[in-house]
Amino acid sequence: MGYDDVISHMGEFGRYQRRIYFTLCLPAICCAFHKMGGVFLAAKTDFRCMLPNENPENATFYLSPDIINMRYPWDNKTESWSRCERYDNTEFADQGGNVSRQLTVVECDSFVYDKSQYALTATTEWNLVCNKGWLRAIGDSIFMVGVMLGSMIFGGLSDRYGRRAAFFSALITQLIGGILVTVSPEYVSYMISRMIVGSTTSGVFLVAYVIALEMVGPKKRLAAGMGCQLFFTSGYILTAGLAYFFTNWRTLQVVFTIPSIVFLAYWWFIPESARWLLTKGRVEDAKDLLQNASLKNGVSLTRDTLDSLINSESDTSKQDIEKASMFDLLRYPNLRKKSLLLFFTWFVNSCTYYGLSWNTSNLGGNEFVNFGIAASVEVPAYLFLLFTLDKWGRKVILCGCMLIAGIALLLTVLVPAGMPWLVVVCAMSGKLAITSSYGAVYVVAAEQFPTALRNIGLGACSFSARIGGIIAPYINHLAEVWAPLPLVIFGSCSFLAGLLSLYLPETLNAKLPESIQDGEHFGKKKTRSPQGVEKLKDIEVMKALTLPSKIVINEKQNTLY
Repeated sequence: MGYDDVISHMGEFGRYQRRIYFTLCLPAICCAFHKMGGVFLAAKTDFRCMLPNENPENATFYLSPDIINMRYPWDNKTESWSRCERYDNTEFADQGGNVSRQLTVVECDSFVYDKSQYALTATTEWNLVCNKGWLRAIGDSIFMVGVMLGSMIFGGLSDRYGRRAAFFSALITQLIGGILVTVSPEYVSYMISRMIVGSTTSGVFLVAYVIALEMVGPKKRLAAGMGCQLFFTSGYILTAGLAYFFTNWRTLQVVFTIPSIVFLAYWWFIPESARWLLTKGRVEDAKDLLQNASLKNGVSLTRDTLDSLINSESDTSKQDIEKASMFDLLRYPNLRKKSLLLFFTWFVNSCTYYGLSWNTSNLGGNEFVNFGIAASVEVPAYLFLLFTLDKWGRKVILCGCMLIAGIALLLTVLVPAGMPWLVVVCAMSGKLAITSSYGAVYVVAAEQFPTALRNIGLGACSFSARIGGIIAPYINHLAEVWAPLPLVIFGSCSFLAGLLSLYLPETLNAKLPESIQDGEHFGKKKTRSPQGVEKLKDIEVMKALTLPSKIVINEKQNTLY
C-alpha cells in the first residue's frame, strides 16, 4: 500500500481535506487580481496634446471641432486628428525686423486625458503614450519575467524547505511588493515592484495548489485541480468589478494587496504536506499528520496501516531519476520529437491565453464588459474539461481546442467594419477554446514524459510557457500598427500548434512510461524487423508441431518491435 492508498483509506475528499482545500484556494483569487489587474492599473485612455494656452490643472479633454481643426494635423494612419502632434505658431524675423508667423507641426510633450472611465492610471500619470507607448508592453513583459523567476525560486524553496515555508515566504513578499507598487514614484520602480509581485503569484498559487492536491485522493484530483482554476477565474472576474469602482490605479492596487494580510493568519492552521515530509524522511511527522487528518474525517487509521507508507521505490527507478537530465529529453529521437512538440504547444497556449486576456481594450466596445466576458468564458472552459477529459481523450481535446481557437481568431479579419460586437464574439470564442487547451496541456505533458524525466520535462514546458507570456505584450502592442494583427498572430500559432499536436500519442487509459526507455518507446508505431518476421515463421512451424510451451517462450523472445 502506498501514499495514495492511505489517502483513499482515510477519505479521498473528507471533511479535513475540504477545509484545507477551500482555505488554500482562496489565495488564488488574490493572485488573479495581481496577474490580470495590470490591464486596469496601466489602462490606456483616449488623449490629445495639451495646447500651450491650457492649464494642466483644469484642462478638459473635449474641445470644439473648430479648435481641433485649427490646432491638430490630420493623421492618415489612424484617419483621425493626430493625438501625438499639434500645430505651433513659430515667429520669424527678417533682416528688416519684420516679424512673420509660420505654422509648424511639433511633437507633444504633455497631454490631456479622457477621465470619464479612469481618474488616474499609470499610463496617464507618466504619459506612456505616443513614442513612450512601448513602455507599457515592457512593463507587462517584465511582470511575466517575475512570474518565470518566481516559479523557479519558490519551486526550489518548496522542494527544499517545505510547501508551507515557501507559501508564507511568497505571501509576505507579495504583501511587500504590492505596497511598493502602490507608492512607486516613477515608472521604473513601478515595473520592478510589479516584477516582484509577479514572482509571488507563482509562489502563492502554485505552492497552495500543490499542498491542496497532495491531500486529495487520486480519483478526486482532476476535479480538485479544475476547482483551483475556477477560484482563479472568480478572482479574474472580480478584477473587472473592482476596477470599475476604484478608478485611481493606486487605490486599486491597495485593494488588490489587502487580502494578503488576511492570509497570513493561515500560519496557525495550514499544515505541511505529508508527501513532502515523507520525501524528506520525516516519516513520524507525516504519520502524525495523516492520523490527525483521518480522525477529523471520522476514520480510524491504525499505526500499522500508516507503516505501509514506507514504500521504497525500486533501485532501477531511483537510478533512472538520479541519472536523468535535460539532455535526455533531446537525446532520443522519439522523446525529442514529443518534447519539442510539447514545448511549442505550451509556448503557444501561454502566449495566446495571456495575449487575449490583456488585449480586451483593443477589441472595441466597453473595456470592462470585454474583460468580464474574457474572464467568464473560463468557467465553461474548465467545466468542459472536467466532463470530457477522461471520456474523449487528451489528444482530441488538446488538438480540437487549439484548432477551434485558431479558426475563431483568424475569422476576426473577415468581420466587416462597424461590427465590433462580432469581433468580441470571435475573440472570446477563441479565449474559451484556448483556456480549455491550456488546462488540458498540463495533463497531456505530465502523462507524456516518463517518471524519470517528468519533473525535468514539466519544468522545461513551464519555462517555454513563461517565454510565451513574456512575448505576448509585444504582440499586443502591434495593434498600434494594425488593430487585428495580434489576433491574427495568436490565431495562426494556435492553428499550427493544433495540427502539430496530432503527432502526440494518446495517453488516456494507457500504461504510462516509467523509465527513459519506456518514454522513448511510448507512442512509437510498432513495426517488425526482417529478422523478427523470419523468426515468426519458425513459431508457425512450432505451432504445427504442437509445442505450446515453447511457443510462448519464442513469441516473447522473437517478436521484435
